[in-house]
Amino acid sequence: MIKRKISILLVDDHSLVRRGFHRILEDDPEIAVIGEAGTGAEAVRLAMELRPNVVVMDYALPGMSGILAMRRILEQTPQTRVLVLSMHSEESCVRQAFDAGARGYLLKNAMDLELVNAVKRVAAGETVLDEHLAPLKSSEPKPRLTTRELEVMQLIAEGKSNKEIAACLDLSVNTVSVHRANIMEELGIHNTAELVAFAIRHRLVSLP
Repeated sequence: MIKRKISILLVDDHSLVRRGFHRILEDDPEIAVIGEAGTGAEAVRLAMELRPNVVVMDYALPGMSGILAMRRILEQTPQTRVLVLSMHSEESCVRQAFDAGARGYLLKNAMDLELVNAVKRVAAGETVLDEHLAPLKSSEPKPRLTTRELEVMQLIAEGKSNKEIAACLDLSVNTVSVHRANIMEELGIHNTAELVAFAIRHRLVSLP
């Protein structure tokens, strides 16, 4: 019986980075890269179309944040596992990734990046955390934002009004106001400037 290969969708906005990871992964006979994406929106579309076993994706993506893309992918294809590759070692980024459903988090700049091993472990259902990162402290309270709230936050960070956000997301202005209020209450934030600063600091949004 022939063992089925682990199918991979590679997501990174730098084509040279994707090419390098593609080579590393396809050198292993048990892995097949079946698609590549350069943006969060493209990643969501291809994940729905290709249904990969594992999405290997950057945390920071243009257009749609990696966190929001991850949420959408896992809502549409819950059987897919996500492995995050990132330059960001801050605990807030790692926590946000795992809260969004990631099964693994590796640092891109680690000299001993064991990508193939991490992919296989994530595909097998294990959780992988880069050895250079401190274990997450589970006792710390953490805000929980829904996928829709992350979408609203992204548009707030882009400077859009409630009316413009409502048009973008096909919602009523009142619904957008409720989402905005819920986000601020969840994060303990009292004005838009603080909200945008928080979202940028924790890389919950993608800015041009």
